[in-house]
Amino acid sequence: MSTIEILQQHLVIQLSQDKLTATLQFNVKDERFSCTFSQLEEFLKSHGVNFGLQREVLNRLVQQPSAFFYSQTVVAQGLPPVNGHDGYIQFSYDMTEGEYRPVELEGGKIDFKEVTQLKNVKRGQLIAEKIGATPGTDGKAVTGDILTARNGKEAYFKMGKNVVLNPEQTALYSTIDGLITMTDKNKINVFPVYEVNGDVDYKIGNIDFVGTVVVRGNVLTGFRIKASGDIRIIGGVEGAILESEGSIEITGGVLASNKGHINAIKNVKSSFIQDSNVTAGEDIIVSQSIMHSHVRAGKNVICSGAKGLVVGGIIQAGERVVARTIGNTMSTATTIEVGVRPELRSQLLELRAQIRQTNENLDKTEKALTLLDQLAATGQLSPDKMTLRVKLNSTKRVAVEEIGNAKEAVLEIEKSLEDTDRARVDAVNVIYGGTKIVIGRYTRFIKDATERVSFRYSEGDINMIPYR
Repeated sequence: MSTIEILQQHLVIQLSQDKLTATLQFNVKDERFSCTFSQLEEFLKSHGVNFGLQREVLNRLVQQPSAFFYSQTVVAQGLPPVNGHDGYIQFSYDMTEGEYRPVELEGGKIDFKEVTQLKNVKRGQLIAEKIGATPGTDGKAVTGDILTARNGKEAYFKMGKNVVLNPEQTALYSTIDGLITMTDKNKINVFPVYEVNGDVDYKIGNIDFVGTVVVRGNVLTGFRIKASGDIRIIGGVEGAILESEGSIEITGGVLASNKGHINAIKNVKSSFIQDSNVTAGEDIIVSQSIMHSHVRAGKNVICSGAKGLVVGGIIQAGERVVARTIGNTMSTATTIEVGVRPELRSQLLELRAQIRQTNENLDKTEKALTLLDQLAATGQLSPDKMTLRVKLNSTKRVAVEEIGNAKEAVLEIEKSLEDTDRARVDAVNVIYGGTKIVIGRYTRFIKDATERVSFRYSEGDINMIPYR
């Protein structure tokens, strides 16, 4: 009987279903059993086991067969195939739509208004990159057969609107300033408008967006919207902060209770403004009323709708203020200023306050220097007082220079106040007593109600002429 036949009587070889493992088991417990390593290796090959032999295990089996009588022993181990990783799209933002959490500030405080995390991008900014798939690594069965691995699948951009690929087709960029948005079938878009279908409250939080913001609801007190484009509110605004690099339109009006502010680089349009602080680089257009507010426009303030009422507060315009009714029968103090950009008036007030404060400091410095000069004349000036004297002289020179510069700036602004050719205030229906009209650097107080009049500057005075 051959060696192979003898081993066949004593041993059973089994291959796993995936052919990655071969096991040996004794079916006859014969203490007389023996074989060499070569014989056992040849026996395994006769059963198709050609790769991954566990030589250390086989050596122990040959030396002490009885130790393996009662167990199934792995005698060969193949190499499993390693599949490649699929490619994927890596975004510049986390695009998973989870529950947004309020922002934690320093010291552990929580800002419950900072919850909206908009995926803003600028034109030309990277949106996403394609991470390539990796190839698989083939394996090998104990039989010696190759076990083919699967290569990773390549990922592809699903392009929507306002996006572009680089020439290598590996990166996606925005063609506009806007908001990264995933639409149906995971298309990647950049939209220039961010819409809120409801109120801006603690659920939405503050908004900072590089395009236009549309709110189909109200903006509640204490919240902020900042937009590089326009802001459109299909509702009302309370004591919030609205800042736009374009224009702001508010269909429901502003009732701010003297909180927050509204600021647009271009125009502000609203149905009414009450107890509010509103600034526009160009025009402010109101259809109903402006009441007890501080309103500033680089060009015009127009309140000439069916009601067209301006009463209380301060209205400032670079060129013109138009209203159907200015003031009221109660003679509520109302100030209308035209003929100079509002920011110049504010700058003028700041400069005058600066001159006043610097003059006060200069007066104190000069008094101290007078005392030190008297001590110096009598030879009683100690070294520390001599140092103080040098410092005070330097302070005096700086203060005199600051006052001179501020006075020059005031003079320049006052010259611009004389340029009032286009400045006018128009009361389409009536203007009441208690109103103060300021055109350029000239002021006129209205004592009695007057119908349909215009106020213009001419020859050193503010003249009242019939409105046409």
